[in-house]
Amino acid sequence: MKLINFCLGTCVLVCQPIAAEPLDVWPELAPAEMTRSLGEHLPLNPREQPPVTRIVKVTRPTLDYFPVEGDNGPAVLILPGGGFIKIVPDKEGSEAATWLNRLGMTAFVLRYRTEDRPDRPAWIKALQDAQRSLALIRARADSWQLDPDRIGLLGFSAGGQVAARLVSDRGNLAYSRVDAIDDVSHRPDFCLLIYPWKIYDSAQDRLVAGVTVDGNTPPTFLAHTHDDGSSSLGAVSFYVGLKRHRIPAELHVYGNGGHGYGLRPVPGSQISSWPDHAGHWLKTGGYLTDAAAIERP
Repeated sequence: MKLINFCLGTCVLVCQPIAAEPLDVWPELAPAEMTRSLGEHLPLNPREQPPVTRIVKVTRPTLDYFPVEGDNGPAVLILPGGGFIKIVPDKEGSEAATWLNRLGMTAFVLRYRTEDRPDRPAWIKALQDAQRSLALIRARADSWQLDPDRIGLLGFSAGGQVAARLVSDRGNLAYSRVDAIDDVSHRPDFCLLIYPWKIYDSAQDRLVAGVTVDGNTPPTFLAHTHDDGSSSLGAVSFYVGLKRHRIPAELHVYGNGGHGYGLRPVPGSQISSWPDHAGHWLKTGGYLTDAAAIERP
């Protein structure tokens, strides 16, 4: 186990499991790639405690696997943030996996490809990797002792935008079929969007192109803050669509807390309570196993 410190005036030790060896998302090169690089780590910011990992120039996407014991259990694919030019696999990845493991859910953190070219959508590679990863998890559900009908998606910030685009794609792949895994559905059975980044078009007063809500959108939990520069109107608009289509959903907009907090506390804000609300929503929605209805110690 790895110990990380969360400071709430005093330090509290939180045990974070170390993931197994990362799993490749693609059998060879990812779409349109010429290299297979796990990326480069940016220098840590000494003012951030616990330290926050930031990785750039990723061309070989991988999955960090955080299993739990038990048969036929639920699983969640986690999409970290990073503005598409980098990924944050701990603060918005492994720390969320720890929380999900305590709920009895297997977790996978996707280290998706980053993009720094202005001539194509910044989100396209991440969306391709997310679609492929979700289908891969469902295709291998038996070997991982997972329930293929309880595979969820959790996205933070830019990862939240990707998650919103994925549940809006109506099953259409953003890449050409590679193998039989791509014949498996990549639609999640439930979704959590945590401060989804730039899904609101302020000029048009609506969700951005490529993000829509229809009768096939899965049940969704949303959390945002009123003072987030990436407007909470995106989360609110998404929720309105869910409500109109009578899809189970829950929305929390906190008065303050900013952006990019993951599961960590923010001084003067109650934003770190969102996992408690999300855990209750997952429980009442039937996404947890009976034995894991109460969070594990």
